[in-house]
Amino acid sequence: MTTLLAGLVRLLAATWRYRVRGWEHVTTARASGRPLIYVLWHSRILPLLYHRRDEGMALLISRHRDGGYLAELSERWGYRVVRGSSQRGGDVGLLGLVRHLRQGGEVALTPDGPRGPAERMKPGALAAAQHANALVIAAGARASSAWWIRSWDRFCLPRPFAAVDIVYSAPFAVEQGKAALRQALTRAEEELSRVTYGDQGRGTRDG
Repeated sequence: MTTLLAGLVRLLAATWRYRVRGWEHVTTARASGRPLIYVLWHSRILPLLYHRRDEGMALLISRHRDGGYLAELSERWGYRVVRGSSQRGGDVGLLGLVRHLRQGGEVALTPDGPRGPAERMKPGALAAAQHANALVIAAGARASSAWWIRSWDRFCLPRPFAAVDIVYSAPFAVEQGKAALRQALTRAEEELSRVTYGDQGRGTRDG
């Protein structure tokens, strides 16, 4: 991403009007003293990135070519970028996030990235939460007006001066064991549907 394009994206994002719900859940999770991992759908990453910029959070971004543009933008917005995969089992990027979590940091990743299927959980994020004894919070974004990019995830780019609702779920833990991981996968998908689309669920897709 060129400096000019990054600047244009920031100018656009600066016009968005944020409304946040569920921040008390973030406060509660932080008060627990446990590491914290946010999960969000890939399509909503841009408004969420801008909302939490300059906090020094670690972000897992694919080594895929398309991920390079996102990595550059994220670094400009104050994120610590870890390149790798959210697939479970042995990827150095995911292991890097586990180390960051064990040091008490906060991390975020898109469990349906980098190429989908859209809005289907891969287990890597929750496996990381197991290993690091971290709490998980689902984060969603809804824009009053947006462009929807024709990509595998229907990427959301809020229009100028759009109202952007950011919603956080209550934190939840992932207990040890394969059965607990399967249960957490189901819960994470349900929570992501709720914070992204509201109580009506995924059937009320934006755009």
